[in-house]
Amino acid sequence: MQCNEQPYQAPRLFIAGAWRTGSAETRSQVINPATAEVLDELRHASVRDLDDALIAVEQGFGVWRGVPAAERQRVLTKSVENMRARRDEIARVLTLEQGKPLVQARAEIDVAAGMVQWYAEQARRVYGRIIPSPSADTDYEVRKEPVGPCLLLSPWNVPLILAARKIGGALAAGCSCIVKPPEETPASVAKMVECFVDAGTPPGVINVVFGVPQTVSEHLIASDSIRKVSFTGSVAVGQQIARLAAPGLKRVTLELGGHSPVIVFDDVDVDTVVRQLVTAKFRNAGQLCHAPTRFFVQRGIYPRFVERFAAAAAQLRVGDGLDERTDMGPLANVRRLRAMTELADATALDATLVTGGTRVAGQGYFFAPTVFADVGPDARAMKDEPFGPVALVRSFDTPAQAVALANSTRYGLGSYVFTDSAKLQRQMINSLDVGSVAINSTTVTVAEAPFGGVRDSGYGYESGEEGLESYLHTKFIHRTYLA
Repeated sequence: MQCNEQPYQAPRLFIAGAWRTGSAETRSQVINPATAEVLDELRHASVRDLDDALIAVEQGFGVWRGVPAAERQRVLTKSVENMRARRDEIARVLTLEQGKPLVQARAEIDVAAGMVQWYAEQARRVYGRIIPSPSADTDYEVRKEPVGPCLLLSPWNVPLILAARKIGGALAAGCSCIVKPPEETPASVAKMVECFVDAGTPPGVINVVFGVPQTVSEHLIASDSIRKVSFTGSVAVGQQIARLAAPGLKRVTLELGGHSPVIVFDDVDVDTVVRQLVTAKFRNAGQLCHAPTRFFVQRGIYPRFVERFAAAAAQLRVGDGLDERTDMGPLANVRRLRAMTELADATALDATLVTGGTRVAGQGYFFAPTVFADVGPDARAMKDEPFGPVALVRSFDTPAQAVALANSTRYGLGSYVFTDSAKLQRQMINSLDVGSVAINSTTVTVAEAPFGGVRDSGYGYESGEEGLESYLHTKFIHRTYLA
């Protein structure tokens, strides 16, 4: 398979400043989801490789924690320049591995670079403080210091953004890290890591390993070298990560699943809202933790909304992401295709299928943009995150009904509200049990602000000052001057 006239090649491990071949007996295949063809085989890290990475990350921390903030800022800024210069190359690799259209792959690199840029700027703003003491010969001081070597675990759906904001936060704070990218999309993340390496990060500051996820996590988290774990992924795996981290009392950030509600009141312009929501819903084939999924539309505009939303979804061009004409690429793997096929049962959903609901012909993992109307509130899909190109639409009458429907799952990540009423906006903001609320917008995460959830959507934050704080330890100094 060709990528920009260069053959695709699965990456090697990166440990102690050098790329090396994984020495484990296990391997995994990297699949092009648009063709179901094997791109290459990925060699995994052995226990010896993982132990070497632990030694390296400790040594890297010993160096990086002492690097002045201005120099850390310079390295991160140069990393961003490298990412932007290599945008097209990385985008093509990402599309080959993950399936998303090239325009979305390029946008992902832009967002990832922007997140690292923000952390680079914040590296020089990690402030402590002086506290007035009760004595003339005593000072109270609070300092912020890096928490230590970190394990950064990122998923396959938006691998560059989710890895970049972890790496950016860790390095800005002065931490070293071991990055375990997803085995489905290894090369795009490895190419992004090269941008940091080529910017001048010392050996051991960034390390990259691949392998059987459970085996890698169990071995690395058990080590006293790792002081913080950041994980983005499923609820079940997040719970396991928390259990593994508990004996060592390691700091953990968990950004888990979402089942984002959309509440549309009848004072909006339906066509404008539909255009925004169709784009947001079917971006990355719906494989986003904060993707709008459960659509609650006030009864006065409900029939028109369903008709226009379904018509717009049906017009999306589904195809290979390398084709610039493609609006929606394939699902990222065969597991998601099976899940969508099982989900698309109108009887089980107590719903009406308006459009889609079937696999798109071809060798790849394509599934049609799908819209269900009048979905029963107790349908399994209303409780469990579909994580695919499926929109579930239901009407409501009163704001209280909308809030009850929106809060009826154990997820609480992102949410979307569309209304021109300031009173309704305030009511929704105060009542929705989520980490983020977008009003008349489909953006719930930006570099400058914290992103995290409640309940089964996890705890802790990525991005923003809160995200940087999670990589910092607070030290109090009580200094008395002897006469």
